[in-house]
Amino acid sequence: MACNCGGSASPWPPQTVVAYELKLPDGTVRRYVTHQEAEAANKRAGSTGVITAVTQ
Repeated sequence: MACNCGGSASPWPPQTVVAYELKLPDGTVRRYVTHQEAEAANKRAGSTGVITAVTQ
């Protein structure tokens, strides 16, 4: 049986990856996989940041 381990075939249709970017007032930018993670980090930083969904 043939192995397709790490083959070069790309998935179709192409998958859009969404990340959540937290921008803090001091200029720090961090990316998180889930909105919940970004929200928790924002709360730890004093709830002063802005969370934006971005595609990669």
